[in-house]
Amino acid sequence: MTAITKLTTVELKLLVREPGSMFTVLIPLFILVIFGSSIKPGDTVLLPMSLAIAVGLVGLYMLPTTLATYRERGILRRLSTTPVRPGSMLAVQLILQLVLVVATCGLLIAVAGTILGADLPDRVLSLAAAFALGTAAMFAIGLLIAAVAANGRAANGVGVLLYFPMAYLAGLMQPTSQMPVFLARVGAYTPLGAFRQALQDVWAGGTPSLLLLGVMAAYAVIVSLAAARFFRWE
Repeated sequence: MTAITKLTTVELKLLVREPGSMFTVLIPLFILVIFGSSIKPGDTVLLPMSLAIAVGLVGLYMLPTTLATYRERGILRRLSTTPVRPGSMLAVQLILQLVLVVATCGLLIAVAGTILGADLPDRVLSLAAAFALGTAAMFAIGLLIAAVAANGRAANGVGVLLYFPMAYLAGLMQPTSQMPVFLARVGAYTPLGAFRQALQDVWAGGTPSLLLLGVMAAYAVIVSLAAARFFRWE
């Protein structure tokens, strides 16, 4: 077994045991099930909203808290003296957090489609594009939080402080139709808002606008570059 394989195995076990992982699965699932009785054929709101919530929780909470905690405890620094370089830990964490996102969203779609009778989109490529860019944008923000946070608790706090305003502006806490027009327009160009709207467009049978896809891609690229610029291994 290679060092990378051992590292991945250990990190996977830690991720499964982490209470935060269960939290990121149960919260969107709870919202979906509780409000699922209102799902009717043609509903294009609840499931995209639940998916966006799940990705947002992992990107803004799980990822930055884990990486900042590892740096705080000196794990990244100690890895620099072993065959497993710190960059390998970063890559493994990104992959495992992505697996968590995919597994959670897969569970949400399965529950919605089989138990709640929700309609599922036919445009698989459009869904994949929206999902990939939205996840990349949220992960980029999580990496930036991890880069500048002093420790794990600070990363957790910053993630929470960012999540709730972004969730509100994105229409995850209140329908955008009931929000002030100005806030709804601003929210449409936030990474979480663009992600939620792109998913909703796919569920409505259409394709995400190129503008929304471009917004998410821009966040992913620009914020990732900023995270790389400020990231500290110790």
